[in-house]
Amino acid sequence: MSEGSASAAPTLLIDNIGELTTNDPSLGEGIGGRLRAAAVVVEAGRIAWVGPAAAAPAADERVDAAGRAVLPGWVDSHSHLVFGGDRTAEFEARMAGEAYAAGGINVTVEATRAASETALAANLARLVSEARRGGTTVLETKTGYGLTVDDEVRAARVAGGQVDAVTFLGAHVVPAGQDPQSYLDLVTGPMLEAVAPYASAVDVFCETGAFDEAASRRVLDSARAAGLATRVHGNQLGHGPGVQLAVEHGSLSVDHLGFLNDDDIAALAGSWADGGRGTVATVLPACDLSTRMPLAPARALLDAGAVLAIASNCNPGTSYTSSMGFCVATAVLQMGLTVQEAVRAATLGGAVALGMHEDGWRDPRGAAQARVGTIAPGARADLQLLDAPSVTHLAYRPGMPLTAAVWRAGVREV
Repeated sequence: MSEGSASAAPTLLIDNIGELTTNDPSLGEGIGGRLRAAAVVVEAGRIAWVGPAAAAPAADERVDAAGRAVLPGWVDSHSHLVFGGDRTAEFEARMAGEAYAAGGINVTVEATRAASETALAANLARLVSEARRGGTTVLETKTGYGLTVDDEVRAARVAGGQVDAVTFLGAHVVPAGQDPQSYLDLVTGPMLEAVAPYASAVDVFCETGAFDEAASRRVLDSARAAGLATRVHGNQLGHGPGVQLAVEHGSLSVDHLGFLNDDDIAALAGSWADGGRGTVATVLPACDLSTRMPLAPARALLDAGAVLAIASNCNPGTSYTSSMGFCVATAVLQMGLTVQEAVRAATLGGAVALGMHEDGWRDPRGAAQARVGTIAPGARADLQLLDAPSVTHLAYRPGMPLTAAVWRAGVREV
C-alpha cells in the first residue's frame, strides 16, 4: 500500500468477512486458501493486503461484510455471446426427446447475419450485465455465428468492446450450402487473417457434424502459424480426437469433454506433468444438462491430476445461462466435486484456461492486466460478496441469487 501522498489512489477496506476464499493455499486452509474473520484492502484496482480482520490497516473507505463470504469473481472462460435470434423451439423439441446435433447452429447464423451491429452490441451488453449480476468479472466469448469474413470480423469487433478475451471460431460449422473444403480454405486463410487483429485465440469444433480430425488439425496449425493461442471444442457428442489434438498442439484448453476414455484423461493430466503449461480441461455442466448428454467426468479428471475449469458455455442453443453459480452447484451436486474444488475451477481454473493467471495478459483493447482468479496481493481486485456465510451455500442453496456485491478491478459494479 502506498503511504501519505495526496496523489495516492484511494483505498477500500472490506472487513468483517466471515469466510474469504483466496485460491492461494499459502494464505489460508485448503486449495481455496480460506481465511476466517478476514479482511481485504484494495488500492488502484489491485489487491493490496489480505489478512485477519483484527490486523487490517485503515483505508479511505470501508465496507462491512457483516460476516458474509467473499471470493474471487467468476472467470467464465467459454461463452458464445454475440448472436441474434432465438432457439426456444429447438430447446423445447430437445426436451421432448429429439437428439441434439450441431446443425442447429445454422439457425443462429442466419439470425446473426440479419441483425445490425447495434442490435448485436445491445444484446451482448444485456448478457454481460446479467453475468456481472451473477458474480462474473471475467468473460471470454467467441465469434462463430457469422461465418463470412465480414460477419466474423463484425462479431469480433463487437465482442472486443465488452469482454476480456475474444476467440475466433470460424470453424464452428460449415455454413449451409457451402463446400466444406472451400470453407476450410476460407477459415484458415482470408477469414483468419481478417479476424486475427481482434482475437487472442482460435477455436475449432472438432466433432461429428462439424470438423473432422484432419480439418481440425489444419485449423490449429494455421492458428499457430498466425501466432495465436488455440482452444478446442472436443468430445461433446461422442468420443473423438479433440482431446488428443488439443494436447498435441499445446492448446490452452479443450472444452465439453462428455465422452472421454482413460487415454484422454491421462493425456490431459500428463500435459501438466513436467510443471510446464498444459491443456486445461474445461467442463460445461449447464450445457450437459441442456443437451441431456453425459456430464463430463470432472472427478476423474481432477483425481488424475488434470487442471480443471468450469464455464457456462452461454449460447442461445445449448446453454442459455451465464449463471456460474448454477454451474458450480451442478459440479458439486452431480459431478462429485467438493465446493472448494468447484469454486477454484470456476475462478482460478478459468483464469488458467485463458492465460490470465499471470500478470501482464492483455485485454482486447491492448491494456495490460494483473492476474485474475485469486485474492492475493498484486492480483486484480475482482471480488464478489455473497449473501451467505460460506461458499458452501452455493451448492447448499442451489439456484438462489446469492451474489450481493461485485467489484471488478476495484470498481463496484453490483
